[in-house]
Amino acid sequence: FLYFPEMHGISFRIQICVKELLATDVLLKLLFHLPVNYPSTVPDISVNSDQLTRAQCMEVKDKLLEQAKKHLSEPMVHDLILWLQQHLKDVIKQSAAVSNEKTTLSKGTEDGIWMLLLHLDHMRAKAKYVKTLEKWASNLRLTGRLMFMGKIILILLQGDRSSIKEYLILQKTSKVDVDSSGKKCKEKMMSVLCETEVQSQHKRFQMFEVKEYSTLEELQKEFETAGLTALFSEFVPPLLK
Repeated sequence: FLYFPEMHGISFRIQICVKELLATDVLLKLLFHLPVNYPSTVPDISVNSDQLTRAQCMEVKDKLLEQAKKHLSEPMVHDLILWLQQHLKDVIKQSAAVSNEKTTLSKGTEDGIWMLLLHLDHMRAKAKYVKTLEKWASNLRLTGRLMFMGKIILILLQGDRSSIKEYLILQKTSKVDVDSSGKKCKEKMMSVLCETEVQSQHKRFQMFEVKEYSTLEELQKEFETAGLTALFSEFVPPLLK
């Protein structure tokens, strides 16, 4: 159980283990964000599990949100957890669900708009690096943000699934920076924090912008404005440790 106090509500993480569901126990990692007007408004929910595919995690999330709407104006998190423990098997509707991440990605929806969140360790040749990222985003018709906050560097992109894939290939294989001796080098310290289909509650970015933030609160506000509060709470605080 982890708890993140926030300016606009609170976020906390709950892990539950559902036994005898599949050939193995299923460990679910749930992230709840309760807005300030909770329980009059349903919480934001993020679902992750190493034993389920991304599609199954999304199905679990959708069903939880459906249940949450039935409990408006009353505390609901405990009831949602109990409901999930009792009905997870019905939601999944598959017997063999230990997923292979690469297989899951390859089966992902090619249509629709996808979102990618990356973390970069550093930029030595910052001006050139930024210019390259702007060019890639423009050529691939990707929108989003290149975000700097202290030593944290994040890239948040939205666009066609095929364009997101192509961007990742460029990011991993192109010489975009320089090493300590000034020699051109590939990006070897990039991590993919999240790659998922854009949901109805997520707002679409109209362009790709480079932005700098002086405080964590400013960065958090950027995510909240885009309907990505749960994404921020799950992936950004651990980067500060």
